[in-house]
Amino acid sequence: MQRRVRKRPMAEINIVPYIDVMLVLLVVFMIAAPLLTMGVTVELPKATAKPVESQRLEPLVASVDAAGKMYLNVGDNPDAPLDADTLVQRVAAVLRHKPETPILVRGDTAANYGAVVSVMALLQTAGAPSVGLVTESPKTAPKRR
Repeated sequence: MQRRVRKRPMAEINIVPYIDVMLVLLVVFMIAAPLLTMGVTVELPKATAKPVESQRLEPLVASVDAAGKMYLNVGDNPDAPLDADTLVQRVAAVLRHKPETPILVRGDTAANYGAVVSVMALLQTAGAPSVGLVTESPKTAPKRR
């Protein structure tokens, strides 16, 4: 008589494929996470106070156009270019009355990098603890032809 040997079913789960999938997803998220960043916040060096994130106050926006002219969204005529001294005086006056005011810099794509950096240095001189850079979201950007 021949005896048949029955094999018992294996009751273990092979987790190696699950670990492989997890590691692939981890790599995908590590690569994709930096691409999702829409803006950059830059802290100026030698700031004595920590920046206060406040959404209640209207931000103070310093703009630099393609020609390197500076503008500020406060004052009698926000569309008029300002010189460096006027920009520092106006920003310092706003910060004396409302120190929590967020300060943003808008630089034109064609603007000289040095002009944007000089505006940031002027804002630091005026007492700004931190400055945010404004970028345009690809979803809201106007179509260019």
